[in-house]
Amino acid sequence: MDDQTRIEIEAAAFRRLRKHLIEDRPDAQNIDMMNLAGFCRNCLSRWYQEAAAEHGIEMTKDAARETYYGMPMSEWKAKHQTEATAEQQAAFDTSFKENVTNKDG
Repeated sequence: MDDQTRIEIEAAAFRRLRKHLIEDRPDAQNIDMMNLAGFCRNCLSRWYQEAAAEHGIEMTKDAARETYYGMPMSEWKAKHQTEATAEQQAAFDTSFKENVTNKDG
């Protein structure tokens, strides 16, 4: 496979993942995704921002989130985000520590 085809396939897969998480499964809470997989929609928007920066495109965190979510973050939260339970927050704290440890290790 040539590089251009690989890039196009990777981009298509990213767009499909975004569609799935934004349009098909907005009910899947970011905190649950973080607890189970160690990443969420906010991580994907941050990775988008970082990739843009690598190409010399400056983008704020809010702009990256709006690009990824297709709306301002405040609107997304109002429409789809629920308050985290104490159990979800405790699991997140553990998951976050594991992610930081794995990054450094």
